[in-house]
Amino acid sequence: MKIVCDGLDLSDAVIKVSKAISNKNVNPILEGIKISTDEDYLILTATDLELTIENKIRADVKIDGDMVVPGKFFGEYIKKLNNEKIELTTDDSNNLSIRYADSFGKIQCYDAKEYPITQKIDFENSFEISQKDLKDLITKTVYAVSVDETRPILKGVKLEVEDGNVTAIALDGFRLSKTSKVIHNATNNVNIIVPAKSLKEISNLLSDSDDNVKISIQKNYLMVELQNTKISTRLLDGEFINYKQIIPTAYTTTVIINKAQLENSIDKAMLFSRVDKNNLVKFDITEKLMLIASHSEIGENKDNISIHLNGKELTIAFNARYFSEALRVIDDEYIKLNFNSSISPCVITASDNESFTNLILPVRISN
Repeated sequence: MKIVCDGLDLSDAVIKVSKAISNKNVNPILEGIKISTDEDYLILTATDLELTIENKIRADVKIDGDMVVPGKFFGEYIKKLNNEKIELTTDDSNNLSIRYADSFGKIQCYDAKEYPITQKIDFENSFEISQKDLKDLITKTVYAVSVDETRPILKGVKLEVEDGNVTAIALDGFRLSKTSKVIHNATNNVNIIVPAKSLKEISNLLSDSDDNVKISIQKNYLMVELQNTKISTRLLDGEFINYKQIIPTAYTTTVIINKAQLENSIDKAMLFSRVDKNNLVKFDITEKLMLIASHSEIGENKDNISIHLNGKELTIAFNARYFSEALRVIDDEYIKLNFNSSISPCVITASDNESFTNLILPVRISN
C-alpha cells in the first residue's frame, strides 16, 4: 500500500475510531486500527466486536492495500504530524513507513488478514433524526442505566420507534428516565435495546446541529451514519422491564418548582448527606414552600424554596444523587414533581409538556 493524505484529517479520523478500540486485551489485534484503501479514500476501522466505528478521509491512493496499526501508539504519533502531508507505505513484512516533510518514521504493524471481518449487514428498517435531538435523547436517558452485571438487559437503553417519534427508556431499579423526540422517514415501528456504552460513544461524535443522521436497524445491529463516519453496535437480546406499569397515571400531590433553585438546594444538601450511606435528602412540602433538608455527622442544611402546590402536603426522602443526576440533564426553567405518598415514586416532568419523564423511588424514613 502507498498513499498520501493530510495529517490533520488522518489524526482526526484516528481520534474518532479509537473510541471503539478494545481495552480488555483479549486479542492484541483488537487494540489496533485497520487502515484500508477504497478508490480515492482511506478507511479507518476499529472494533471491540460489540462496537465498530469506521471513518473515511480523502487520500491520494498510489497503491491499494490494507494494514492494522497499533491504535494508541499510532494515534499519539500522528497527532504530532497533523500539520504535514503524510505518505504511508507498507512492505511485505507489515512494516509501515511514514514520510513527512524531510523526515521518516517506521512502525511494526499487524497482518490485516488477522483482523476481524466487518460483517456486511442488510438493514431492514431506518429513520432520521437531527444530531442535536439524538444527542439530547441519549444524554437524558443513558445516565439511568444499570451497572449491575447480573441484569445485563438493564445496561442498555430501550428505543421505541412509533408514529413519527422515537422514545428512549433507561432504568436501574431505583430510577427511570424516558424521553421522546420527533423523527423523519421512519420505515417501520421497532423496539430495540442498545448498549449504553455504545450510545455514549455515538453521543461523543454528534454535534448540536440540526443536520439529520440516519439510523439503520437490523435484528441484531444498529448503525448510525453521519458525514464520513459510521458507528455500528450489536443490540442486547432479552426482555426489557414493562416500564409502563411502573409510571403512575394519577397523582395526589403536584409541585411546580424552579429547576435551577431545586438543583442548587440539592447540591448543597449533598455536601452534608454524601457521608451517609443513603445520601439522604428530605422534602417537606407545604402550601407555598418546600423545605429541603439533609444532615449527617458533619452538620445539617435546610433550604426553603417557593413552590406552587396542587394537592396534599407531604414529607418524603430520596437518595440525593439520583435527584441531582436527573435535574442535571433537564433544560426546562420550571418542572413538575408529582407524588402519591411517602413510599411511592416521584415523577418529574416538564411543567408544560410531556417530552421527558424521570421517576425516582423514595427512601423510607421513620416518622
